[in-house]
Amino acid sequence: MRLERITPKNYEAALALSVRPDQEDLVSPVVKSLAEAYVFSDHAWPRLIYDDVRLVGFLMAFLDIPWSPDRNANDLRSGLWRLNIAAGAQGRGYGRFAVEAVSEEIRARGGTQAYVTWEPRAGGPEKFYLKLGFRPTGEQSGGETVGVLDL
Repeated sequence: MRLERITPKNYEAALALSVRPDQEDLVSPVVKSLAEAYVFSDHAWPRLIYDDVRLVGFLMAFLDIPWSPDRNANDLRSGLWRLNIAAGAQGRGYGRFAVEAVSEEIRARGGTQAYVTWEPRAGGPEKFYLKLGFRPTGEQSGGETVGVLDL
């Protein structure tokens, strides 16, 4: 497994990537993520996930973003912003690889925690994130549960 930057050669394949239909309400499509990466280019870290030569997923990390204007401006957080694993590639370790890659990038930048949010509903990714060691912080962001992983 490996990560690659989004380039003129692979962006169309990235845009075609889709999750299972029952997950479409849980994660935004890659096209929205790439638009956000453009707008928030100082903080976004988008990458494609490949298994050998086949595109199997997309991830986007957020790096050193102030958590909330209502909170301490020095409360900068980093974590997994988006994770889209192709419908036919799920359950094969690509999601775990993505979380580990984001965690390594955060560690390399001096971070000690990784954050993620998830929709708290049946069929959502909560079990996946808890299995990887994330724990709920007790916070909510846009109605989603906020989780943190100590690195």
